[in-house]
Amino acid sequence: MKSSSLLLRFVSAALLTGAAAFVPVMAQSGPAFKTLNTAQPSGSGDKVEVLEFFAYSCPHCAEMEPLVAKWVKTLPADVAFVRVPVAFNAAMQPMQQLYYSLEALDKLELHPKVFNAIHREGKKLFTKDAIVDWVKSQGIDKAAFTSAFDSFSVTAKVKRAGEVTDTYAIEGTPSFAIGGKYVTSPGMTGDYASSITQAQKLLDQVLAEKK
Repeated sequence: MKSSSLLLRFVSAALLTGAAAFVPVMAQSGPAFKTLNTAQPSGSGDKVEVLEFFAYSCPHCAEMEPLVAKWVKTLPADVAFVRVPVAFNAAMQPMQQLYYSLEALDKLELHPKVFNAIHREGKKLFTKDAIVDWVKSQGIDKAAFTSAFDSFSVTAKVKRAGEVTDTYAIEGTPSFAIGGKYVTSPGMTGDYASSITQAQKLLDQVLAEKK
């Protein structure tokens, strides 16, 4: 529901400004998913796309990461899982660049470690300087990372992430878009596990329709 999505969005913004993290009760009585008015094409060729909209500053995304990682391993070969880092304000953009820089350097094994650093170790990886220092501590060459961080390709992907977020009318993280048709989230289903269950049901439906 919109109110829940806005609450999740608030949590991400609150963390970015240094407010204490908290996890609200997410049980809802509204629909478990929404259907887009206009279906979106896949950006992964013939594969059905599953998009995960996330923010490194979001405590819900941090909690869900192990569940999502486990689910992704079960997806069939004709499904493409794509992470979309979200920025609800300009201050969140460096974290988008962080994700796409790790992707460019083939270092996405650090993806879950970013969540851990922010939410368990209390590191404020919200600025370029803080991000570069942390990445260097993880064994990545500072010059190579900085080059990727400031590159045209990463900037273009950040811009595209914003466009996709707007297209799917994402108001809170984490959210999942399935097959360019449906969007679900813990705020809609009531908890983390049920949102993945709902996403899988929608994916099964899309795959069946494709046959």
